[in-house]
Amino acid sequence: MKILSIGYHTIHRSGYSVNRVNGSEDYMLMLTFNPCVFEFADKEIYAEPDSVVLYNKNIPQIFHSDEPYFVYDWICFDTEGDQEFLKSLNIAENTVLRYNDTEFISDLIKNMYSEFYSCSSNRTKMLDVMLKTILMKISESTELTETQKQNTDPHYNELLELRDKIYSNPQIKWTVELMAGEVKMSRSYFQHIYSEIFGISCISDVINCKIEKAKEILSTSQATISQVASMCGYDNEEHFMRQFKKMTGVTPTVYRKNNI
Repeated sequence: MKILSIGYHTIHRSGYSVNRVNGSEDYMLMLTFNPCVFEFADKEIYAEPDSVVLYNKNIPQIFHSDEPYFVYDWICFDTEGDQEFLKSLNIAENTVLRYNDTEFISDLIKNMYSEFYSCSSNRTKMLDVMLKTILMKISESTELTETQKQNTDPHYNELLELRDKIYSNPQIKWTVELMAGEVKMSRSYFQHIYSEIFGISCISDVINCKIEKAKEILSTSQATISQVASMCGYDNEEHFMRQFKKMTGVTPTVYRKNNI
């Protein structure tokens, strides 16, 4: 994730409005502290305080507030090869989301704001980690309020445990059969229910977890590309390199060079 610009507790006086009909070429995450009105597809949506909006690229950004002061935090960013990670979080974009722990998110944005303007050698890595933490917390919150996951799907907890196991063990060669067996479901039903609950296919999720682990190893160790491939469950270095580049847009070697 690459932070392009950021604002912490930005304040505007009464009557403030934004009307970017063409949006922007990056994502924008907003956290509001006052009532305001957003417009999506010509429909106005009233947002209570402690609301979150994640704008996708090139989506009209239209909102206003009639409060004496309009206060909000915001982050403009690009995924830089982390598109699948963002997609896997299944955060509803271009709409108003309620978030209960505003203080936690705002404190992180405050830290990001300070880091963004610092000269720290770990600046890029710190910003990446903090933004991903924010996005995961938002995903976690909005998933659970989504009618408590369709009135709490009876398979939700066991599939969540399986997903945690997958992400904790990227070296395992996870197949549909193996995953379905872990939760004692048929192959077809497992694929259907996994995708329905997490918003991503089980195989795409497995690939995502392996690539995320590979990125971590590449940026924190001197392991060879072959060793990284093996540690992430790949029998074949070439297959790993192809999949890594497909997911991130760069080779493992280039990724390491840019992130050490």
